[in-house]
Amino acid sequence: MPTARKKPRTYDSARIRAAVTAQFDHIAAAVATLTPEQLARPTHLGDWTVRDLAAHIAWIVRSIPEAVALPEPAKAELTVRDWPFATSRIAARIDELARETAAGEELGPLYEESATRLAELLRVVPDGRLLGLRVGAMAFGPFMVTRTVELVVHTDDLNRAADLDVPIDRQALAACTRLLADALADRAPGGSVELRIPPFAVVQCLEGPRHTRGTPPNVVESDPLTWIRLATGRTTWDEALQGARLSASGERADLGALLPLMG
Repeated sequence: MPTARKKPRTYDSARIRAAVTAQFDHIAAAVATLTPEQLARPTHLGDWTVRDLAAHIAWIVRSIPEAVALPEPAKAELTVRDWPFATSRIAARIDELARETAAGEELGPLYEESATRLAELLRVVPDGRLLGLRVGAMAFGPFMVTRTVELVVHTDDLNRAADLDVPIDRQALAACTRLLADALADRAPGGSVELRIPPFAVVQCLEGPRHTRGTPPNVVESDPLTWIRLATGRTTWDEALQGARLSASGERADLGALLPLMG
């Protein structure tokens, strides 16, 4: 008998909006310090340079008011838990947009304009306002949760590529971790494996004998950043195990074939 899908997780709108603002501010402050040498460095994102990555992050925020300015769709097509699986089909277009942004504008003014427009929007746009996005129509509130994923993931990318220590807002990290954990549970529904990502998330996944009490027979545990890297293809299952950043116990506790969830 199929495992019943649990009631969808809810997110506090005010906290999510504050987290998106805080994380973008952290990134903007760091980007302002980058030297020409740092901006020219390669990243692990194909042939993107650090400058391409920084421009892409600004575009992530800049695109929000652009979406709000479009006519409102008749109905939502995506939930927040659908979003991770919908991104792959537009990855090539996102790459093009990031390059167009990088080529055309200075990073300083681009970040300042993006931050100003974001602050204005967050004061007036209700959570239920539908947006006509490239991935499909989605309500503003859930879409802002997905922005925590984009900003947290790319903060980590930026830190690794430019040798920075940009802080990650705790609420943004929590939302990102939980959304990607829920995506795994949706990809492989069931109750035979428990994924623990303290202190933010615990989900069960994979069909098989369902755990009801005591210590589950199949447990995977990771810190949030390692989980996010696994879920987005920044590291592999074997790399995480070998680096002692991931533990997996039980004969069914190998989730490598299910990852990444998004690229």
